Amino acid sequence: MDFELTEEQKMIRDMVRDFAENEIAPIATEIDEMGRFPEEMVKKMAELGLMGLPWPEEYGGGGADNVSYTLATEEISRASGSLGIAYAAHISLCSSPIYLFGNEEQKRKYLVPLARGDWLGALGLTEPEAGSDAGAIKTTALLDGDEWVINGTKRFITNGSIADVLVIAAKTDPEKGTRGISSFIVEKGTPGFIPTKDEEKMGLKASITSELLFEDSRVPQENLLGKPGEGFKQMLTILDGGRISIGAMALGLGRAALEASIAYAKERHQFGRPIAEFQAIQWMVADGATELDAARLLLYQAAYLEDQGKRFTKEAAMAKLFASEAAERACFNAIQIHGGYGYSREYPVERFYRDNRLTTIGEGTSEIQRLVIARQVLELGKGL
Repeated sequence: MDFELTEEQKMIRDMVRDFAENEIAPIATEIDEMGRFPEEMVKKMAELGLMGLPWPEEYGGGGADNVSYTLATEEISRASGSLGIAYAAHISLCSSPIYLFGNEEQKRKYLVPLARGDWLGALGLTEPEAGSDAGAIKTTALLDGDEWVINGTKRFITNGSIADVLVIAAKTDPEKGTRGISSFIVEKGTPGFIPTKDEEKMGLKASITSELLFEDSRVPQENLLGKPGEGFKQMLTILDGGRISIGAMALGLGRAALEASIAYAKERHQFGRPIAEFQAIQWMVADGATELDAARLLLYQAAYLEDQGKRFTKEAAMAKLFASEAAERACFNAIQIHGGYGYSREYPVERFYRDNRLTTIGEGTSEIQRLVIARQVLELGKGL
């Protein structure tokens, strides 16, 4: 059993780490306070080949594996959770369904510019009344001649209002329940597609989270992904991969919080000595280091299984659940170790805490992850 990264994986990790530390980290606090999406960083990431990292070179990608993509997401998120989630949504939620389920023409038309970073992508699944219960979506797409007419509302869509292309889930046969859901590619500027508002959030303030309205929005018949009725099954597959990326995002934020805690504990003196010498601090650091290392192994395992073409639903849910909750504890303890300074905005640990809170919710809450894991372990079904 080999736990060592390959030379290529190490090279990608080190390259992204250098970029994140030198380019992203210096502006992370500023973009959070201003609520500004850093488009200039996305362009630089495109120049480095990151926006299509796991896709084949023939489609404009970097030809790397999912372990490398997981490493990249962790390093970006360590510097900025906002950029990390935008990156994850672009690759895991938009580019991935086009790569996995799109035909050759769709890949050439949409995946290539996404992989090159010319376009930014998003996924439209969640709705005001359909979150954990994705099968309860109400958005419809009805065929009229050679066009699909889409009506409905999407909510909490990462990259929503700034995306150049989106993959949308809609009901093409409402009478069939989840078997009547299909997936569509929708371009920015499509008549009837209206981004209505961007959410004001607790954290991840430099990422864009939008509500999207579809009013008789017409897309060409050929923009259907796969066959009618396959959309729900496609979304389950996409969410499996997305959970790995959200877990990697949490790992990056938890690691940032732990590293900040270690540095502060060595510098901060109380009662005549560094607080790192006190057992209470040492135990918090020890717990964080242990749990984050365990999360890393779970994530790498899930990504490796995906690379091998094996089923990884259970492993992805486990990795996402454990990584997000381990990072939650690491971020909580980071504020505790920093004391009053941790609660202030003078130090970045309060940002790490706010940003990480989403990782226990997005791509399925912790409760949904436990349900998915239980169903897999008990063999009660295929999961959610």
